Amino acid sequence: MEEIIMNLIVNGGDARSRAMMAIQSAKEGNIEQAKQLLVEASEALDKAHNYQTNLIQNEAAGNKTEISLLMVHAQDHLMNAMTVRDLAQEFIDLYGKINK
Repeated sequence: MEEIIMNLIVNGGDARSRAMMAIQSAKEGNIEQAKQLLVEASEALDKAHNYQTNLIQNEAAGNKTEISLLMVHAQDHLMNAMTVRDLAQEFIDLYGKINK
């Protein structure tokens, strides 16, 4: 279980970092680089989401998961990364329009 939780944290953190880097790149006028970083953020989120889906499917099958502070932290990382990635897309679109 700890391995799954750590994968949620690592991939969620990686996704958030790449999304923040995408915003910075867009701000600097590097729209194509920003778009690539956003793709990388989405790939990391996909990995994290797959781990989360596995947990949900196991629980739906009757295998209860113990809720720990680390699990809550992992879910927080994932949700935060998803929000930052979505906002990064908006920033990239906005900076792209401004720079035209």
